[in-house]
Amino acid sequence: MEPEQTPVAPQESEAHAALARRIGANIASAVQVRTETLTHLMVALLAEGHVLIEDYPGVGKTALARALARSIDCQFARVQCTSDLLPADVVGTNVYLQREQRFEFRPGPVFANVVLVDEINRASPKTQSGLLECMQERRVTVDVHTHELARPFLVLATQNPIEYEGTYPLPEAQVDRFMTKISLGYPSRGAEAGMLADHESGDRVLTLGPVATAADVLAAQDAAKRIRASEPLRDYIVRLLWRTREDPRVDLGASPRSGLLLLRAAKAFAMMQGRDHALPDDVQALAHPVLAHRLVLAPESPRRAAADVVSDAVASVRAL
Repeated sequence: MEPEQTPVAPQESEAHAALARRIGANIASAVQVRTETLTHLMVALLAEGHVLIEDYPGVGKTALARALARSIDCQFARVQCTSDLLPADVVGTNVYLQREQRFEFRPGPVFANVVLVDEINRASPKTQSGLLECMQERRVTVDVHTHELARPFLVLATQNPIEYEGTYPLPEAQVDRFMTKISLGYPSRGAEAGMLADHESGDRVLTLGPVATAADVLAAQDAAKRIRASEPLRDYIVRLLWRTREDPRVDLGASPRSGLLLLRAAKAFAMMQGRDHALPDDVQALAHPVLAHRLVLAPESPRRAAADVVSDAVASVRAL
């Protein structure tokens, strides 16, 4: 039987909320990003989730990942996916040292804290599957030897929504491991003009200094787990999941894993508001970025029906 966790004190929750605001403000000072998108990124970080970014090239996906890593003083690595990328290129491999007559493990880029997997759907299914253990278990197994990954650990994977030639769509099992799916979008005209002026003298991300440490993030992640979630709230999440499964517009509704991730995200979001308990409002605020990308639509359903299914579930399921 696991020991009972210590509840989060209000002052502890407010301290971690201030930490999240500090990190978010630091990122926003160098990268043009909507407040809602930045909030979803921070929720994933504090809830130990991963993020799928589907957006057009050149809108700042790489800059966002770099800015996050620099803000929390953590190691950043980028993997550019191609069809010939091998799992060993991502997780690492054993290299034989002839002089010493032994093998030495050379870790791959996935051993960084913040890992950007660019155009993940251009990697082969074999390479994509190599990320599954990393994302779920936070460890890598190479030649029967298991290696623990760095902590904190966050994967940000990108894919282009308009170019599918030469790509391998992510299987449902892998999509389901991303806590949230976000989009940066194009900035407004005024914001884009300001961005041109800001970046005229160089890369703004390089000027960022850390406003938190890895230890700060780990402490906040631990506190997010200890945010209280009542039994009625958990029941509310389950009823939302079942509503998506019963919708005739989908072939496959939200999975039990999505409920676990939605609860974790809601608890992290509650902590970011300075509370020590999660509310149905927190669940509703995150239902779209956590649930919509997991739904497998029926063939006759329009592409954007997933968002409508989640909206209808939130509107029709009452929180007790």
